Amino acid sequence: MSDLVAYVDGGSHGNPGPSGIGIVIGTPAGETTRISKWIGHQDNNVAEYLALLEALQHAITVKARSLRVYSDSEIVVKQMMGEYACQSPRLHSLNWTCRKLARAVEFSIQHIDREENHEANELAHHAVRLREKNAAAWGPLPAG
Repeated sequence: MSDLVAYVDGGSHGNPGPSGIGIVIGTPAGETTRISKWIGHQDNNVAEYLALLEALQHAITVKARSLRVYSDSEIVVKQMMGEYACQSPRLHSLNWTCRKLARAVEFSIQHIDREENHEANELAHHAVRLREKNAAAWGPLPAG
């Protein structure tokens, strides 16, 4: 079982709009997993939570002992730490799911500046740009 460090980011082109997530997960041995995924038409906060959810699912899949997450989303970090309440039913559901999964590992989450989260941000926006490029070349793609 390993200790993982994840940088997570979700982004929307518009709010809501076409969205993607980006995750960079590192191990103590220096191995890195990068995830860039289209997540459909979402708002920014949902995209941020879906990035966290993806990192948690990855940690559980690889049977990690611990997961340290860094995010530039203050709302996700503060809600996960119980400092902010979840007003939105959608965010409340995502927060509940993430908290439940986080119990499977030694979990911590910390807020970082956007500049410190550049690679995850690029991966999130790459997923959206790639989807938009393909849509322009092949015609409209179905949402989701």
